Amino acid sequence: MARQEIDWDSLPSAADLFGEMHLAETAPATAEPRETVFHGLAICAIAAAAAAWLSEHYHFPIILLGLLIGLSLSFVARDPRSHMGLDFASRTCLRFGVVLLGLQVTFSQIGSLGPAPFAALVAIMTVTFLAGVAGAKLVGQSRYTGILAGGATAICGASAAMALYGIIGRERLSQSQFAITLVVVSLASALAMSLYPILAEYLQLTDSQAGFLIGASIHDVAQAIGGGYAFSESAGSYATIVKLSRVALLAPVVIVTGLVIGNVGQSKDGPVWKRLALPWFIVAFFGVVLLNSLAPIPAPARDAALSGSKGLLLIAVIATAMRSRLDLLMETGLKPAIPVAIATVVSFVASLAAAMLVG
Repeated sequence: MARQEIDWDSLPSAADLFGEMHLAETAPATAEPRETVFHGLAICAIAAAAAAWLSEHYHFPIILLGLLIGLSLSFVARDPRSHMGLDFASRTCLRFGVVLLGLQVTFSQIGSLGPAPFAALVAIMTVTFLAGVAGAKLVGQSRYTGILAGGATAICGASAAMALYGIIGRERLSQSQFAITLVVVSLASALAMSLYPILAEYLQLTDSQAGFLIGASIHDVAQAIGGGYAFSESAGSYATIVKLSRVALLAPVVIVTGLVIGNVGQSKDGPVWKRLALPWFIVAFFGVVLLNSLAPIPAPARDAALSGSKGLLLIAVIATAMRSRLDLLMETGLKPAIPVAIATVVSFVASLAAAMLVG
């Protein structure tokens, strides 16, 4: 008897569908991918490399480029796999970057400034800080916006802003407002580096007066030093000392700010010993400054630490920008930029007056 061939095309597909469903139900569940810092951190590192290349070839402020690239990549933060890496970059990289910055400062540098210029510098920083707070109140922004703007302008730009933001916390100030502050601080610093040496020349300031003015008023470390050397070699050396003295005051300013506003979720009326608890990276920053003062670090190691600090802070800035929501950025508007502008003008006027008196 001949064997009959089966016409498979004519048979219903229900059996195949049932079989696939049965296999799907009985198959062992695949494990979800384990969360790691790799995805977010790798994207930040690539963006930082792009910002560094663009800055080197087009002579544009690297922090500002990092901010713009980070904002353009904000869609990456929608993927949950990037969250752990972005959090690591915006917090841990920031803290280690601030610690490494301490290797650039010694107490002997501060002492070489002299008592009168140092007192004038502290007065300028205080007035600038208060101007940022007053400017925020003037335009209806929170005092935390003013603290961030005044502190960043008074101390060392983006580095100080990120250290203070670690104290303020994202619960009290949105990342969108923080991003706007960083952008304006970077722009103001870049503009000042080009403009202030020209103004100092026009006002016929001496080398020491110009160095004090530039070192006391320009926000970012590299741009303050660059602006000083743009005026003269002597002015550049003096501007470096003045600027590094401002950097050394980062720890005291963060300590006082933490005491005044308290930690997130902590009552201001709580025990003093709890309010005195400092972030570990500020303690480490002060310890590194002390170590560098007692046993000065060789110049090559200092240069490597400075490069490492810049790289870590750049990655932290990019991660923070990536976590910022552009829709909230548009809603916020330019109001957070006004306190920075006011503090910058006050810083320049106060520094110029002090330079005339103590220079």
